[in-house]
Amino acid sequence: MLTDRNTLRQRLETATDHLETPIAVVDLAAFDDNADRLTTRAAGKPIRVATKSVRCRALLERVLARPGWRGVMAYTLPEAIWLVRHGVTDDALVAYPTADRAALRELAGDEKLAAAISLMVDHPSQLDLVDRVSRPANRPPVRLCLELDASWKPAGPLHVGVRRSPVHSAAQAGALARTISARPGFRLVGLMCYEAHIAGVGDDPPGRALRARAIRLMQRQAFPELVARRAAAVRAVRAHTDLEYVNGGGTGSVAATSADPAVTEVTAGSGLYGPTLFDAYRSWRPTPAAFFALSVVRRPAPRIATVLGGGWIASGPAEASRLPQPYLPEGLSFRGDEGPGEVQTPLLGAAAERLRPGDRVWFRHAKAGELCEHVNAVQLIDGRTATPTPTYRGEGHAFLG
Repeated sequence: MLTDRNTLRQRLETATDHLETPIAVVDLAAFDDNADRLTTRAAGKPIRVATKSVRCRALLERVLARPGWRGVMAYTLPEAIWLVRHGVTDDALVAYPTADRAALRELAGDEKLAAAISLMVDHPSQLDLVDRVSRPANRPPVRLCLELDASWKPAGPLHVGVRRSPVHSAAQAGALARTISARPGFRLVGLMCYEAHIAGVGDDPPGRALRARAIRLMQRQAFPELVARRAAAVRAVRAHTDLEYVNGGGTGSVAATSADPAVTEVTAGSGLYGPTLFDAYRSWRPTPAAFFALSVVRRPAPRIATVLGGGWIASGPAEASRLPQPYLPEGLSFRGDEGPGEVQTPLLGAAAERLRPGDRVWFRHAKAGELCEHVNAVQLIDGRTATPTPTYRGEGHAFLG
């Protein structure tokens, strides 16, 4: 879906002219198109939506109503409980291990929640924590998902990928599955293996040709190793339990991960919003769907326009790729010695010369759902109409706050 930037700017300005900045918006046409394109890339395998990348209940419900989308991958247990209790889903996988005793107590005390939510585990000590909160004889079985480390370890101490699960080999996965199957009060139903070094690393970083070649070489070698190891791990785990699902991937690897015969479902979320980090992918780039607008408040020099606010920095390594980017009008950039500031952001370029106090600059965030941590509502843009809908924050929730 290609959108002329000038046409997009006019549509966003018309839809939100009655609103004061800062404004966060999601263009529903682009959001829906991205959802459908991800479904096509999944080639018939269901997509579990990553809630961390959306953080808006209405938009989660919207994508889950579309063909090809099923279940959520929540980022905390309290969030999963909240989504199940509000009827957003009856299939929630918590992507990270939890130590929230109050939430564990609530899960163990409610058969509906226990049947709908799976907890992530990678070590028996996490089971011990659940048992300390609620004795096995006094609760329904707690559903578990075993996380297999996807990182690539080509030689010695070399480690390519993020530091997640300590379970790396098929033998380790089988041993943990055997331990879980022997523990009363638990039921191992899933295996997850998230290839962050493939799904989360763009292979075409702008202006960095050498790095791009290195990333492509790494991914060409790492992915076949993962496919073979994941298949072996699934076989080892299935020797001890009947798995309901094997989850893998992310927005950046939906097509490749879906082609893996061992995988039964994939996860995606960031591709619905299309943040700037996904501009660095060759295989597929989502249409930008999420934006935020700030107002110009002064002109310190002829080719500088200053907006109020702007420092909405994304998580991850402290580098330029984590900065928001001015998108509309085209031709704006940050000052190298200031960047986007908490209170003010000077913008440079020919386009700045045409801006006056009261005009708006539209930005894209580097990551997807983190945009929603800055606003209580997003404006859903349908044509030239804006409809406010609350974010998690607007509903009173900061699940990692």
